[in-house]
Amino acid sequence: MKYAWIQEHRDSFPVTAMCRTLRVSKSGFYRWRSTEPSARSLRNTRIREAVKQVHEQSNGIYGSRKIAQCLQDDDALETACRNTVATAMRELGIKSRVSKRFKPTATVVDLTRKPVDNLLDQVFDADQSNRKWVTDITYLKTDNGWGYLAAVLDLFSRKVVGWSMGEGLATTLVSDALRQAIESRRPDTKQLLHHSDRGCGHRREALVVTSDAYQTTLKTLGITCSMSRTGCCYDNAMMERFLWSLKHEWTNHETYADLEEVRLSVFRYIETFYNTVRIHQTLNYLSPDQHDNHQIAT
Repeated sequence: MKYAWIQEHRDSFPVTAMCRTLRVSKSGFYRWRSTEPSARSLRNTRIREAVKQVHEQSNGIYGSRKIAQCLQDDDALETACRNTVATAMRELGIKSRVSKRFKPTATVVDLTRKPVDNLLDQVFDADQSNRKWVTDITYLKTDNGWGYLAAVLDLFSRKVVGWSMGEGLATTLVSDALRQAIESRRPDTKQLLHHSDRGCGHRREALVVTSDAYQTTLKTLGITCSMSRTGCCYDNAMMERFLWSLKHEWTNHETYADLEEVRLSVFRYIETFYNTVRIHQTLNYLSPDQHDNHQIAT
């Protein structure tokens, strides 16, 4: 390591002075320079380069497990086990920027509405696409106030199939997200289960999924409605997991002047990363689009 440091800084300091300071011989340094790097050293160099590349391509999100999987799946990159990848990450001084673990939280409940049965019942798997959709609303901070995001997630592939943003909370926010999902996916609505919390959001004004207008839309389309039980944060955990990922992987690391800036950022996360590139352990390390395409191929 000392010789490598001297080699790296030989244009800045005299070799003799650096060898004296680090208490190594000058002749030893030149012998080290003339020695061909070992196969192991070359492999370690390739591993570090590959780890750095995958980490940068994931926007700093992936940890050692997912990076190791990406190395295994890409023939152009040097493969390595998770422990070796973790070592390389420490040597490079890089780590996943997601520092907290996901923990679902309970939402506000609209006690004035008649409850709907929890038909999903925490069964977050689906045998094919467009059979189970979950939805929720979250809020994102800008310098000019709050932006509100409604999203619809397909449980088969964890793909965001519809989303909408606005400055305020209204039934149209979730209706627009649902309409986008239906227009893009063209599901058989008679076989579609739609699940949400009984209240969506962090404040009383956020209770829009339970509104008469939205429920009428679901009934008109023939979509079966399911809602979480009162105070049970795990009933809509998959949707909450996506919103948690959006914030901890993306928006919490940025600042936004206004709604348009945060809207563009959310678009980039969902449409150019989350749906298309980001791998999921529960999908056998495929992205949502890859998982959907695999279904079509088989």
